[in-house]
Amino acid sequence: MDRVTSMRVFVRAAVAGSLSGAARQLGMSPAMATKHVNALEARLGVKLFHRSTRRLTLTEIGNNYLDACQRILADIDEAEAAAASQRVKASGLLRMSVPLSFGARHIAPLIPEFSRRHPEVITELGLSDISVDLVAGNWDLAIRVGRLADSPLQARRLGNCSMLVCAAPQYLDERGMPRRIADLTQHNCLSYTLSNMQSSKKWHFGVHGEHSVAVEGNFIANNGDALLAAAIQGQGIIYQPRFIVDEALKAGLLTELELDHPPMELGGIHVLYPPDRRPPAKVRVMIDYLAEAFEKTRF
Repeated sequence: MDRVTSMRVFVRAAVAGSLSGAARQLGMSPAMATKHVNALEARLGVKLFHRSTRRLTLTEIGNNYLDACQRILADIDEAEAAAASQRVKASGLLRMSVPLSFGARHIAPLIPEFSRRHPEVITELGLSDISVDLVAGNWDLAIRVGRLADSPLQARRLGNCSMLVCAAPQYLDERGMPRRIADLTQHNCLSYTLSNMQSSKKWHFGVHGEHSVAVEGNFIANNGDALLAAAIQGQGIIYQPRFIVDEALKAGLLTELELDHPPMELGGIHVLYPPDRRPPAKVRVMIDYLAEAFEKTRF
């Protein structure tokens, strides 16, 4: 027999003074209520009730056990209510894993307004370009830039993201303007080591990456901002998402290169969360907030 249910039957029977009264309150048969109390007494090895044809009365042990059961059941009810409330009211710690450059530019500035809307949610940002295991790392959400690998995680697309090839004007003045992807073999190409469309030896172009070119460069990094800083100083050519290079392009610090094949499609920006038919309210409100914030954003 379920121990918690047996305790509930015992408490109701003690208060009502009968097993039939407890059974009515709990929506079970008197025979089932009797089985629960008998199982409880057998497990404890003591008598909890003095039984008569008219009424149940507690033994001394039963009276002491009643106090303990009421405390335990109250704690269980409180714990269940607290857990259930988090599905309807956004509260508690919300842990988000976000790529470093994207998170600093586009997620962190949104947090103050989110906190004003949901003051009982504490938001923790984990900024890293390394993809984390949400379940093993106890993360509630993750933002992923690029194509998604097959996984049981739920995903919601937040927007598209295009790739651009760029270099500083002074670099292009010194080394010349490449017109074809084949021309990149003669240039200093600064590569992002965590990308599936580029490496320190080869960059891929075309919508599906059907064209590739061998490249070389004297600087590689696992962070786009590090490559951006080097490109702005005229060190070489970079192949990065628009959200990293956009401000530098607008300021004239970088020039976008138009080559004979388009950059490979990045695959979009998604928010991922563990599979759950009813995710906690803190997760739902953050996903909706991000979707609203990025609805008209061009990455």
